[in-house]
Amino acid sequence: MRFAIATCDRYLGVFAAFVQAGWKPLKLFTCPARHELANQHLTIAYAEQNKAAIQLSRMTERDLNELREMGCEALVVASYEWKIPDWRAHLSYAVNFHSSPLPHGRGPYPAVRAILEGWNHWAITCHQISPQFDRGHILAVEKFPLSVDECHESIDLKIQMAAKRLAVRVAGRFLPLWEQATPQDAGSYWRRCTLRERMIDFRQPVEKIVRHIRAFGQTESLAHLNNSWLIVKRAVGWTEPHRDVPGSVVHRFNRSIVVAAHDGFIGLLESCPAPAHLITELQTELHAPARAA
Repeated sequence: MRFAIATCDRYLGVFAAFVQAGWKPLKLFTCPARHELANQHLTIAYAEQNKAAIQLSRMTERDLNELREMGCEALVVASYEWKIPDWRAHLSYAVNFHSSPLPHGRGPYPAVRAILEGWNHWAITCHQISPQFDRGHILAVEKFPLSVDECHESIDLKIQMAAKRLAVRVAGRFLPLWEQATPQDAGSYWRRCTLRERMIDFRQPVEKIVRHIRAFGQTESLAHLNNSWLIVKRAVGWTEPHRDVPGSVVHRFNRSIVVAAHDGFIGLLESCPAPAHLITELQTELHAPARAA
């Protein structure tokens, strides 16, 4: 089957699974890499290797029409930051690999909340693309367990590996899976976390603070210490009786900073000053009404 794909390096395994199943790639849609999670140089190299066209700008309906004229039958999406235009007048099929066990966790980036809420299992779902985000009929699901100390980086790697396994199944049995796709139940939509929600509240128990920092991981939590804002990527914590004010810095060693929490201490192992533009965005958000969940 001739297909186009919208993806980045994190889901290169999905791209490769379809090609290895005998599908012919005609075009790659990807996005400029604004951060490490959106890298696309490996995906671009793979597209070039398979003689597929490459587009870094936003996909439009005109692009879909050009795909139709090229004889493209299907569009495969796995991590694409822009909304897909209505494809139904141009292509026969369009599917998305979504990083949650749909119908739970619809939305742009559900993995963080999976850790915050303490889920003990997770999944990636292949579904038909519909006009409403992440609500199309489900072709197949790949489940996997989560550990009690899951972090952003571990769940992301598990999602990538599960996506490849799922893509092998879907590419190999695409037409019957499409025909047998099942509607979704009501489910839930999880919006992207705000900067306000990335803030560490040192008045909370150690366990909750450490979970928060693990959940955001390399996508960064925010800490307000001594009238300065830090971005935090990695930390440890332990419970210990003390009389220090939560949020106060009680110890420093090299680049590590120990901060008092409600029932113990948090050791910030990997942190740095927040850039000015992020502080401005955060202050603007803090002065705006809180968003509903």
